[in-house]
Amino acid sequence: MPVTSRGLSPFLLAPLLSLSTLALADDAPGPVIDPEAATPAESAPGPVIDPEAASLPQTEAAPHEQRVTRFEIDDNSNIVGKIRVIEAEQEDTLLDIGRQYGIGYEEMRRANPDVSVWYPGEGTEVTVPTRFILPDADREGVVVNIPEMRLYYYPERKEGEPARVETYAISVGRMDWSTPLGKTRITEKQKNPPWYPPQSIIKEHAEDDRELPDVVPPGPDNPLGKYKMRLGIPGYLIHGTNRPQGIGMRVTHGCIRMFPEDVEHLFDKLPVGTQVNLVSEPTKFGWRDETLYVQSFPLLEEDRRSPVIKRVLDADESLVATLKRHAIDTDIDHRRLADAVLIPDGAAVALNVEPEEETPHEPLPGSLYDALPILPHLLYQSVEI
Repeated sequence: MPVTSRGLSPFLLAPLLSLSTLALADDAPGPVIDPEAATPAESAPGPVIDPEAASLPQTEAAPHEQRVTRFEIDDNSNIVGKIRVIEAEQEDTLLDIGRQYGIGYEEMRRANPDVSVWYPGEGTEVTVPTRFILPDADREGVVVNIPEMRLYYYPERKEGEPARVETYAISVGRMDWSTPLGKTRITEKQKNPPWYPPQSIIKEHAEDDRELPDVVPPGPDNPLGKYKMRLGIPGYLIHGTNRPQGIGMRVTHGCIRMFPEDVEHLFDKLPVGTQVNLVSEPTKFGWRDETLYVQSFPLLEEDRRSPVIKRVLDADESLVATLKRHAIDTDIDHRRLADAVLIPDGAAVALNVEPEEETPHEPLPGSLYDALPILPHLLYQSVEI
């Protein structure tokens, strides 16, 4: 099979070894928009930008119906859902539309790079990225894919019924306060929790001339929202929020935030003891109807100092393992794979599509490495975050 070749030339290897993935990311880090306060599990680095302080519009979107995030899993596929294209109404923002379908900020922005986040415009076609490749992890309890900023819940399968999955947009820890990885469990649950901000967060707010009390009681000003679930990793929670417009951003200090309607929907379904698997899969592979797909997401900021070649190697090894595990025998369009790895926009891209008849046939690259672009203008570039 063509995927096993490793013909990477020294000329291409040299710049890749010295080039940070940040140089090729489609959303190099800029100011962080933090629409919510921190949780009791969180302590903060430097100041953040609040949408209200920055005079950004606030979303008034109605909560979505959970049915748009529930799927049956085909025994012969690990892909659920499909892409939707809708027309924006005059008063819509991308955040409004995203919330209607359970999609977070970054997912909507990447799917609509040429559409204004705040003013798409009446009649504008907006892509809603509701096709998901399931993470390569045990389908038990909750799986959180940190780079994707998405949570997957697998209800216990009942005899005679198909397997199901529910998936939800989340916010995760920002740089230097990243959400940890590994398996843990829900150890405690609480409705209408008070918030006790730690001294580090009180100090941070004081430096920005924002005062915090020693305790915030339940209510509209509580950043935990109406529900919290404590994890076995000390100091980390799954919880709601009083500012849902921030869901789908890296804005927390390590906790996992959900739309209020989503955490309410899951709260009674996840008993104490439920497994929670926190994984990092920036590149996922899926199959449906004899077609192999790749879905790739931007690396977390703290991972972007690693060379591009590492992400290329990781993607190639994951691809080979997927093909072997599922006995898939097909030629791979490595140019498409290279584009998805180097410019990760979250779209599910088919990797074994035949060229159209009228298009002159060109041999497919023999490997992912043969498909990588040579970037001479980046040969001597030093990249820092």
